Amino acid sequence: MPNEQLGDRLAKLRRIAGLTQEGLAQKAGVSVDVVRKLEQRRKRSARLPTLHALARGLDVELTALLGDPPAVPSTGDADPPELVAVRRAIMPPLFAPPPAPDPADELSLRMLRSEIADAWTLYHQADFGQLMRVLPEILDDARLAAAVGRGQDRLAGQHALGKALQLGGHLAIRLGKTDLGLSSLERAIAAADASEDPLLTAMICNSVAWAYQRQNRLADAQTLAVHAADGVERDHTTSAEGLRVWGGLLMSAATSTARNGDYEGASDMMLTAERATAELARLPAPADGRMVSVFSRSSVRIERVRLAVQHARPEEALALARGMRLSADTPPSWRTWLLLDVARAHTDIGDASSAVATLERLQRVAPGWIRHHTLAVSIVADLWAGPSRPPGLRRLARALGVSD
Repeated sequence: MPNEQLGDRLAKLRRIAGLTQEGLAQKAGVSVDVVRKLEQRRKRSARLPTLHALARGLDVELTALLGDPPAVPSTGDADPPELVAVRRAIMPPLFAPPPAPDPADELSLRMLRSEIADAWTLYHQADFGQLMRVLPEILDDARLAAAVGRGQDRLAGQHALGKALQLGGHLAIRLGKTDLGLSSLERAIAAADASEDPLLTAMICNSVAWAYQRQNRLADAQTLAVHAADGVERDHTTSAEGLRVWGGLLMSAATSTARNGDYEGASDMMLTAERATAELARLPAPADGRMVSVFSRSSVRIERVRLAVQHARPEEALALARGMRLSADTPPSWRTWLLLDVARAHTDIGDASSAVATLERLQRVAPGWIRHHTLAVSIVADLWAGPSRPPGLRRLARALGVSD
């Protein structure tokens, strides 16, 4: 149910697992008091490392415990036609002949790459409805480009297919279809390998690591990110593209390390990544940054804020965020994460007014994203249950289905 609270889901999953509150606490390695307060709704949310531990104790994916964001509730209804079309484009039906190209349409690899880059922009803007409408045709064109042509054109077609399938994986995961997302990413890696571009394979490995994190497979995510980062660092960090891919993988490894409880180890990784961003200014920029991993001093600092918030260090998070000047190429999705984490930090120190002001700013700068983050729901739920309700909170609570 869209309005189901974390505590309700926790209690239901615990009973399905046949565990007592004490049994779950012992299996997860958390305090039984945390389990009790969550189930009794005396505590509306928990730190991400705690949620990962509870999910491991219940033997479920993290998403089963977090629930769906407001924009994509699990109603039990059949997938909408747009999502069915995306699913079919990612996994074409067996034995069906490929779509015949229209002789009137000349397949241009340059135009196809531009369309894929524009589609990634739609993703970072949380315009998932429009993305679902355009992605199937992009995938069909990319699959055709990968099947025809010779030499470099064929390699470029495989590269385009890899980027399109990577995007399909990200979209599916955001819509709560993690298995479809991983299926798309596995196909993306096959296309990337066929394109003979090791950076593309590494970028998609980063996406797979993110999917593993969503499934609470933190050790798998960390191992994959470190392995891919080592390969890139060995041969490809002399270009901006290579450095950005390596940096994105290092940040991913740090995130998994932190969620496994090693905040100091993760912090060391993040500081290494932040120092490496200085080299980016001395290298020629990528031809189209939208087709390469997000990695800059801004993105590293955003991730450091996130890790501090998740490990109950709100003052440290606010200090890191204070006066931060984001680079112009910071996508709306990353700006969203920063504002959500700042709002969480203000909530944790009891500054409800600043938390609400930050969430209202998020609604202005990235209105699509607030509807796609369970973190927004948990923040507003905690504020709604708090001792004061600043102006603007009621409107946010209604929009996210939190208010009575």
